Amino acid sequence: MCHVIVTCRSMLWTLMSIVVAFAELVAFMSAEWLVGYPDGSEFNFTITASHRGDQRTLGIYNRCIKVAQQKVVQCGAYATDFMEIASGFWQATVIFLVIGIFLLSLVAILSVFSMCFQSILKKSIFNVCGLLQGIAGLFLILGLMLYPAGWGSRKVVDYCGPDASPYKVGLCSLGWAFYTAIGGTVLTFICAMFSAQAEIATSSDKVQDEIEEGRSLICVL
Repeated sequence: MCHVIVTCRSMLWTLMSIVVAFAELVAFMSAEWLVGYPDGSEFNFTITASHRGDQRTLGIYNRCIKVAQQKVVQCGAYATDFMEIASGFWQATVIFLVIGIFLLSLVAILSVFSMCFQSILKKSIFNVCGLLQGIAGLFLILGLMLYPAGWGSRKVVDYCGPDASPYKVGLCSLGWAFYTAIGGTVLTFICAMFSAQAEIATSSDKVQDEIEEGRSLICVL
């Protein structure tokens, strides 16, 4: 018999798991990792008067141009395949982030079903998901550590000036996507630790008492 068990701690963990997976996916797909210098007058970039004031942003595999005069944003992928990604470090970043996001997405799906199924192959679903979130967090950290090493690539130099080099962003600034990825990584480890609390909440004596009473929907604050 399926017992739907809902507790404050398990619901909070489920919501956090969904949010962190979504945040990492949005950050990965965004072109707002690096915000290029909008004017270009301080270094030897050839920028016409009509494009002066435009803002260029660069993602891991895509880019955007915010045209000031027309007030439009033009976005697209600069890399049509994996090998065209700006740097070998960024290629490694893509691999690690994709693995991490895949694991987080898997946990987000499992967390929804955790209200009805509390075990997988006789293992607690919360412990399994917590382990997967910890592993995902490690992959995300590796990806984010390698990402700045690619700032010396020609693509980044074109956007950020000749001073750009590994771990030195030059005249660019970091965009919200990079900070979102960092925040999502921190939240991933918080979720991994909090999964233990979700396990404790759903296996408490009060929950077991209600199961013995034959209730199929159990809500515990």
